[in-house]
This record gives sequence, structure tokens and C-alpha cells, in this order.
Amino acid sequence: MRDQEKFATSDLDIAAMRVEYGVDAGDNHPGLETDLDESWLAGGWEPLLRNWIEDATSAGVRDPNAMVLATVEVTDSGPRPSTRTVLCKGLSSEGVTFYTNYESFKGRQLIATPYASATFVWTAMGRQVTVRGPVRQVAPEVTAVYWQSRPRGSRLGAWASEQSRTIASRADLDRRMDEFERRFAEVDDIPVPPFWGGFLIEPETVEFWQGRRSRMHNRIRVLLEPGNTDIAAMKIERLQP
Repeated sequence: MRDQEKFATSDLDIAAMRVEYGVDAGDNHPGLETDLDESWLAGGWEPLLRNWIEDATSAGVRDPNAMVLATVEVTDSGPRPSTRTVLCKGLSSEGVTFYTNYESFKGRQLIATPYASATFVWTAMGRQVTVRGPVRQVAPEVTAVYWQSRPRGSRLGAWASEQSRTIASRADLDRRMDEFERRFAEVDDIPVPPFWGGFLIEPETVEFWQGRRSRMHNRIRVLLEPGNTDIAAMKIERLQP
């Protein structure tokens, strides 16, 4: 009750929250001293995105490979957007890869409507990147390679969690984990669950955003043909903020 009273009487003015971007606003991160330019994409979209993730890593950003994934849920009332944060676990000229339980909300939504949007946000650096395009499951051998890099606890968690399904309590969830720890106690190489694997977003568009003062941000969008990794086939255009 005390916490509820505190929240109810909060005088926090959310509408007044405002941050100015750009080096002249006091930021001190790579890339902020110069304006995002079309020439930065001469080598394609993937090298620049990789460079920005590396910059975020060097700057100490937690989970620099985190991205907000948007999918579509088809209901009787029509399509509904659905978002959550996942980790990018693969980046190449073909697209962006992440892994999940195929029977989770996002897994079922992507199988039913194989199209997604994912946004990387590095607020402290005044940068974000949005990748949009069709989605396909990666080959089992690709999933197997990534699975080998996962810690034992993460592998057990993938088996124990019926992701997105309801459960009565935290204690019940912990009991499920204990059950699978016993099940695989004598197994050194825990196998990939048959319901778990990777998705690849094949970009149709990739938009790079760089914050600037007075909300006059830099936005550059790359238009691509999904599955076509030829740099010559991409189109670059600048958008108004």
C-alpha cells in the first residue's frame, strides 16, 4: 500500500522529459562529432551496423546487441502488433539472426506471418537502427553451431521453459528447471530441443538514425531486395526527421 501511495502521488512530469542529442549537447561518444552521411554505407548496411554495435560495446553499453522485435499477431479482430526485446546472435549480409522457442508467442506469430521489424537502440550514444523484412527459420545446422556456444544453464532453461505459456508460480517454474537438471545430470552435451532454433530477418529496409539538436535528427534508409546481398542493388535515401 505504501508503494501504491507513493506512485499515486508522484509529481514526475513525463511530458517535460527531454534530452538534446549531439556533441554540442555534451555527449562524448564515437560518431557524434560528425553527421551521419550516405557515404558511410558505401560498403553496405551490415558493416555500419556491426561498427555501431562495436562502438556500443566499447562504450560499455549493456547488451549492445539487444533489439526490440516487433511481430504480428493475427486475431479475429484483425492484426495486432506484438513487441519484446531479444538479442541479436548473428549478423551477416544476409540479415539479422536471433534464437527462440518456436512455440512461444513470437515463434508462432512469425510462423503464421513471417515478417518482422527489429530496432537496436543505443540512447546514450544517440543512435538506433531498424531492420525490417521477411523472416525464415535458419537451417538446423546453423542453430546447432550457436547452441554449442550457450552455457549449460541456458541450454537447460530452453528445455525447462514452455515459453509464453502460463504457470502457477515461480516455485513451479523452479521445479521444472530442477526436473531437467536431473534429466540431463549425466549428459555432457545437452541436445537442441526440437522446438527451439533461429530466425533470420532478411532486410527489406534498414534505417540508421542519429540524434541531433532540436530534433533535427539524421535518418538514412537503405532499400534492399530480400536475399540479394549485392551492394550495387541497394538504394540509399535520406528521410526527414
